[in-house]
Amino acid sequence: VDKDALDTQVKDRKIQEAAEKARNEELANEMKQNDKIMCMLEERQKNDIRNINKAISEFQKNFQKPETRREFDLSDPQALKKDRPARLSDNDPRCTVSGLQKFMGEDLNYDQRMKFQKEQLREWSLQQQRDWKNALADQKFADDLYDKSRIELDQKTMEQQRKEEESRRAVCAATKDFNRTQAAELAERKKLEKYQKMKDDMDEISSLLQGNLLSENPEQAVSSFGRHRVITDRWKGMNQDQLMAIRYSQQQQVLEKLRLKEEERRRDAEWDRQSIQAARAQLVLERHQQRQNRERRQVLDNINAELSQEQKSKNIYLKEEAYSNFPTGQYYTQFNTTSR
Repeated sequence: VDKDALDTQVKDRKIQEAAEKARNEELANEMKQNDKIMCMLEERQKNDIRNINKAISEFQKNFQKPETRREFDLSDPQALKKDRPARLSDNDPRCTVSGLQKFMGEDLNYDQRMKFQKEQLREWSLQQQRDWKNALADQKFADDLYDKSRIELDQKTMEQQRKEEESRRAVCAATKDFNRTQAAELAERKKLEKYQKMKDDMDEISSLLQGNLLSENPEQAVSSFGRHRVITDRWKGMNQDQLMAIRYSQQQQVLEKLRLKEEERRRDAEWDRQSIQAARAQLVLERHQQRQNRERRQVLDNINAELSQEQKSKNIYLKEEAYSNFPTGQYYTQFNTTSR
């Protein structure tokens, strides 16, 4: 059994398992990062929808009340309670000409009535201005709050990406250091084994050459039955030719072992080269992913900028077009002109 070959296979398998484990951990970390980003985006979308619905509800509550509708008096559930007699007194402002309750020339409360109408018109105008200012302030506060939350979420996302990048780099660096240490230890161990083997072989050869057994005459051990047989109690060792043959065989064995070790070294170098290529491919993949993340980030910023521009345009339209037609005094004089 070739123990060195089995040990080499075991080491290669361990290195392969370690690389596979590191690759699986990296894929798991990347999946976790993607899940976190998706959760953040979903949370941002939910917050945006909630803020929009809240703004719509606030707008309807403040500016689209039921009592501000034009036909509200037709469906007012409190109409009977609010209804009053045709005439309460001589100073009743509802006493019009067609009601025959009050005639021209009898308008004794003209000054008070005009003063009251002007004061009421002024109060209505001030109330509309206050409502408009409050609406603008609320909208500005909502916009500032939205921008602040979006910036905080973007900062958290960037911080998470930075931490994931540092973790990935640390894992790659640890894997490279581990592989480099293992390769250095393997090379050093092989070098020491080779040196010890050669030293043992040289000591053995020197002991055989200088021993008392080899210095004796080998002819005295030749048997009478032929030179191919020896007398065991007289045999002192092999002759020079036999020793040369053995040495040649040993040298051939040494060369064969050196050749096998050289092949093993080449296999190790090829494995190191493949590991380096895999590391470079991993680095290229990481750079590609970073470039994709930057592109997605840029697209998201462009979308946010477009949404911000649309919101600003809508605010300008509401301020300059939708709420620019304020009622005048002539508009209010057209009501309550008849008794019907």
